[in-house]
Amino acid sequence: MTAELDGLKVAFLVAPEGFEQVEFTSPWEAVEKAGGDPALVSTSRGKAQAFRHLDRGDTFPVDAVVDDVTADNFDALVLPGGVANPDVLRTDPRAVAFTKSFFDQGKPVAVICHGPWTLVEAGVLSGRSITSWPSLATDIRNAGADWRDEEVVVDSAGPNTLISSRKPDDLPAFDAAVVRHFAAA
Repeated sequence: MTAELDGLKVAFLVAPEGFEQVEFTSPWEAVEKAGGDPALVSTSRGKAQAFRHLDRGDTFPVDAVVDDVTADNFDALVLPGGVANPDVLRTDPRAVAFTKSFFDQGKPVAVICHGPWTLVEAGVLSGRSITSWPSLATDIRNAGADWRDEEVVVDSAGPNTLISSRKPDDLPAFDAAVVRHFAAA
């Protein structure tokens, strides 16, 4: 294990059900391997149900609920994708406020696939550059962002560093960017 992240506390925010498993496990493992301290944060206690596209995947124990933690408890945030995950999160004011608080505090945020829907709802994309699953391009542009079809987009122009990727195939580049830019922050 390397110590690039040297105990950095990283929140992984997911809905109780519907997040894409590999978009959660791959960056989680990258953070752990780099010496970070990941925590699974959700809107409900217990276990969170991952999916492998449309099929149920594994369940993961929730470490904290958004009612009990704030961005003050973490150094960075990761928002995995999956279609249902960000759709549920963006309709939960607690999850939206939790997400927005990382931007308010200038902390790095990483997001992949459909995850930017939560950022659209949080109103934090104006003037930013970001990528996502292609079907979100119009929503992202309507939120005032520059949508790009690239493997990884790193935007440091705003109050924080925003790292984004399109899909599971981008995970090796996404994970490397997460570790590199979280360590720099």
